[in-house]
Amino acid sequence: MPKTKFQNVVFTIIMVILMVYGMVCYNISISMGGMNNQIFLLALGELPLMGVIAFIFEFVLVERLAGKITFKVLDVKKTQPIFITIMLSALIVCFMCPLMSFFATIFFNFNGIENFIAKWLQTSILNFPMAMCWQIFYAGPLVRLIFRTIFKKQLKEAK
Repeated sequence: MPKTKFQNVVFTIIMVILMVYGMVCYNISISMGGMNNQIFLLALGELPLMGVIAFIFEFVLVERLAGKITFKVLDVKKTQPIFITIMLSALIVCFMCPLMSFFATIFFNFNGIENFIAKWLQTSILNFPMAMCWQIFYAGPLVRLIFRTIFKKQLKEAK
């Protein structure tokens, strides 16, 4: 969807904010034994650190890797755009979920190196279904709507 580097940065920032905030709320609710209103404020405290990490990985590495795989597997001329979008989104979750779970384990669940890999795997496995659903059904469509609204004029001119 983004046509320029600037648009790509804006799109990535919006996506990172929504994905990280949703996933941080999810992880805090797991550690607290359920949802409550306090979680929404607590998640705001973790958003800057986890957001910066997510932006760096997404923008520098994961987006390019997911794009290479998607466009190697799918023929852009023969594939409907929705399937390209879904594959890109799913691949990004497949790469970002273990990466972000790694950092979440270090920052919020670290109690020694002895069980680190087990904790990291557990965190990744718990996060993956939520991250995929959050991305495909909620955050992804909402971010694309926000992005199209912000860049309506520029996207129209690019056609």
